[in-house]
Amino acid sequence: MAYQISDECIACGACADGCPANAISEGDGKYVIDADTCIDCGACAGTCPVGAPQAQ
Repeated sequence: MAYQISDECIACGACADGCPANAISEGDGKYVIDADTCIDCGACAGTCPVGAPQAQ
């Protein structure tokens, strides 16, 4: 199941830079993950300073 970014997101972009599938883009006030592109690798969760990406 794809990861999702919670409201704790501070829009720093670390998750997008760390995503090998390029599934993360800047949304309205926070980053968002395209569930169809996400490969469930968890790289985003490992790079986020506030733990916003979470497995769903």
